[in-house]
Amino acid sequence: MSRYRDAVLFLAVALLWGGSFVAIEVGLAFYPPVLFAAYRFDLAALALVSYVLVTQDAPLPRTRADFVAIGFSGGLSVAANNSLLFVGQQYTTSGIAAVVYSLVPIATAAAAATWLGDSGLDARGYVGVVLAFVGVALVAQPDPANLTGGVTVGVGLILIGVVAVSIGAVGIRTVSPSIPSVALTAWAMLLGGLLIHGFSLGLGERQMAPVAEPLPLLALAFLGLLSSAVAYSFYFALLERVGAFQVNLVSYVVPVVATVAGAVLLDEPVTVYTATGFVVIVAGFGLLKRAAIRREIPRVKAAVAGWF
Repeated sequence: MSRYRDAVLFLAVALLWGGSFVAIEVGLAFYPPVLFAAYRFDLAALALVSYVLVTQDAPLPRTRADFVAIGFSGGLSVAANNSLLFVGQQYTTSGIAAVVYSLVPIATAAAAATWLGDSGLDARGYVGVVLAFVGVALVAQPDPANLTGGVTVGVGLILIGVVAVSIGAVGIRTVSPSIPSVALTAWAMLLGGLLIHGFSLGLGERQMAPVAEPLPLLALAFLGLLSSAVAYSFYFALLERVGAFQVNLVSYVVPVVATVAGAVLLDEPVTVYTATGFVVIVAGFGLLKRAAIRREIPRVKAAVAGWF
């Protein structure tokens, strides 16, 4: 029964995070991009902070390391990343944005090697990192005659956001916070939402109340409640049960969900470049994490056998 629950949680996280890229695409028709991102985390923080205050024994940050970790996560992984993602997705499809975002585990490994001197990257690991960025270049479809417009700009902005997420994740590892992960995420969402509102004002975006129409309200509710508060709660529950390697494989299911949902719901095109770039990124991940993959194959086989 526990294996079925793990499978359901994994599928739910993939569906909710994959659907978030489609919801962003929908909401961008109604909101300025950075303000839309701010509203997402207003709602997410309200839900998740309320949850941790009710359910956690130690929901409040207490140590300097806790506050520094919240700063890394809220400032980089939430505020910088999502501001860039929402602006960048104006120029891309849901599928392309999700494929670029699948670079996060690889970029995080590269950031850890650079910042912490992580010895987990050997020659083939570095080849995997390079290969993954080649995959992103394929997805971007760079046109030398128009490098300042179109998909290339969107992919570039999202890629910078991916780097921000990676630096934020590695930064947290340098301070060893005592606060539980779900509580850290809740306070980071609150801080990040406030920072994004500041970015929106600084960029001169038109400030407006949430649009009282069914479609934008549905997109905002999906992003703030389901793909943020609920999905992260599921993610951390799954992380405790199956470990980081298996749960982070969701990063390579999310682009499939986003691409299919974008094609079906929004009639977004799926190009050969997008599909090929995704395959190349996954190949890079395989090279980078080949030792972990070999270790995990028996466990994955056992888990899949248990699910069915």
